[in-house]
Amino acid sequence: MKIIITGLLLSITFFSFAQKNAERLINAKEAERIEKVLASDDMKGRKIYTPEIDRAADFIASEFKAAGLQTFNKAASYRQEFSMISAKMISTTCVIDNQPVDAKNVVVITSQQDFSITEKSGFETAVIGAGKNIFSEAQKFMRAGKNYLVFVDTSFARNFPRLSGFRRGLFKSNASVVFIMSTADPRTFTVEAKHEITEQKLANVVGILPGKSKKDEYVIFSGHYDHIGTGKAVNGDSIFNGANDDAAGTTAVIMLAKYFKALGNNERTIVFAAFTAEESGGFGAQYFSRQFDPAKVMAMFNIEMIGTESKWGKNSAYITGYEKTDMGKILEKNLAGTGFTFYPDPYPDQQLFYRSDNATLARLGVPAHTISTSKMDSEPNYHKVSDHVETLDMENMAMIIRSIALSSRSIVAGKDTPSRVNTEELR
Repeated sequence: MKIIITGLLLSITFFSFAQKNAERLINAKEAERIEKVLASDDMKGRKIYTPEIDRAADFIASEFKAAGLQTFNKAASYRQEFSMISAKMISTTCVIDNQPVDAKNVVVITSQQDFSITEKSGFETAVIGAGKNIFSEAQKFMRAGKNYLVFVDTSFARNFPRLSGFRRGLFKSNASVVFIMSTADPRTFTVEAKHEITEQKLANVVGILPGKSKKDEYVIFSGHYDHIGTGKAVNGDSIFNGANDDAAGTTAVIMLAKYFKALGNNERTIVFAAFTAEESGGFGAQYFSRQFDPAKVMAMFNIEMIGTESKWGKNSAYITGYEKTDMGKILEKNLAGTGFTFYPDPYPDQQLFYRSDNATLARLGVPAHTISTSKMDSEPNYHKVSDHVETLDMENMAMIIRSIALSSRSIVAGKDTPSRVNTEELR
């Protein structure tokens, strides 16, 4: 009995210490300070491929350095840089067993300007058969980092042309994937294609706190720092500041980094990531996710638009894909007695679980969820020039960030491990 009481007292003492640290480090004044930089007019809406988003990345990196984070994989910088390739098709020819294939039935996904292969080129062959989900199956080959020749069943004739959309968001890579709508099992083939290639640079901002006893197990806190830039003026304002979307999530990531560094007791390695290009297709999160073995990612807290009250009012937020793992139940348990409530996503028809930066890892089985308060059926400033810092409830936002910190503590400590997403549902 004495041992049980002692353990309970230690648990209560730790929770009290964690809560006091949360209240000291995560407050409305600090949230507003960060927001006013990220969502300032000077950032001009943080659109990708602009000097302003580079300035935002530098600011986030400086905050990570001030927090005392290490760089990811001992990199020289917090900036996780990568290149995006757009490949405009000029021409495609294909011959299978000496029979020409209509170019509309061939999609070549490559970063090579002049592409040419035969049966002797060493490409692995695969099939997307009838009844499969053509897009999720195609994504598997795209993510594999290998050269593939994929035969697609003719039942997909209607959707096959949409595979060409992969050309607009390619990571610079030596791997190529060729999709051919055919039932053939060829002895010989030739595929040639010419593309106009455009390469542009992007960067996530990533820092880590190495774990003590479970360094190879990861817990991720993330948000995206890009927004949609400038547009047609409304009442003289042409800047889409993106204070809630998603400077709010990025602010949370920065503040959580400082909180966990001060706490200094994470058994699992914590990764703090500010993603780029969410608004353009989630490319930052996709690149980031490729750097991890999904089996080693224990949980992902993606934070998106937490600057306004949820539909239930203050001290509440919702978790997308709540029913897909038991992570929400763990968070609720850790928040018992705090007065804060996490709810399941109230907008299931909008498929939010697969619309934000958690989606890439979630599709690979990781308990990766987005936490938000955005009223998706009535958020007044969503993707408008009116998404200003002044429209945010800083006190409530600070409470949400503190609650995320406290709710995650048993996962960060390695005591709780959320169940995995059932990837069979995605087939």
